Amino acid sequence: MNLARNRTDNRTRLGVAAGLVALSATVLGAAGASAAGSAPPQSRQIASSVLGGDYKVTLTALRSAEDEYAASVRLQVYKQAGGAWKETDRVTVGDVDGWFWYPLTGSGAVCAFSTASTEPAPLTVSLLLTPSLGCSDPAHYLVEEGRVFAG
Repeated sequence: MNLARNRTDNRTRLGVAAGLVALSATVLGAAGASAAGSAPPQSRQIASSVLGGDYKVTLTALRSAEDEYAASVRLQVYKQAGGAWKETDRVTVGDVDGWFWYPLTGSGAVCAFSTASTEPAPLTVSLLLTPSLGCSDPAHYLVEEGRVFAG
C-alpha cells in the first residue's frame, strides 16, 4: 500500500513541477515578447551641424528591426524656438534598411556632410557603404525654411 501511495505522490509532484515549468515558460516568453515588441530601434547620431544658430541638421543611423546588419539613415532638421530645438522636417537618406549598421556606426562612417548657413542651405551627404566598397555617391538636398528638398 505504501508503494501505491508513493507512486501517486510522485505523479502529483511531477505534475505540479511540469505545470510550474510550463507556467514559467509562458510568463518569461510573454515578458520577452512584450519587451521586444515595445523596444525602440537602436539608433546612433552620426553627424550634426548648426546652420547660423537658427537651424540644426542631424544624421541618425537607425538599426533595422528585421535585419541586425541593416540600417536606415534619417536626416532631421530642427529650428530654434523658445530656447529649444523643434523638429521641422525629416527625410530618409537612401533606401530604408539600405545601409549596413556596422560601417555606418563605425569610424569613418561619414564621408561627406557639408552644409551652409544660406537660405536655402545646400546640404551634401555621403556615407561609408563598406570599407571595401568605399563611400556612397553624394546625395544633395536643400534646406529651405526648415523643410528638406531634393537638390
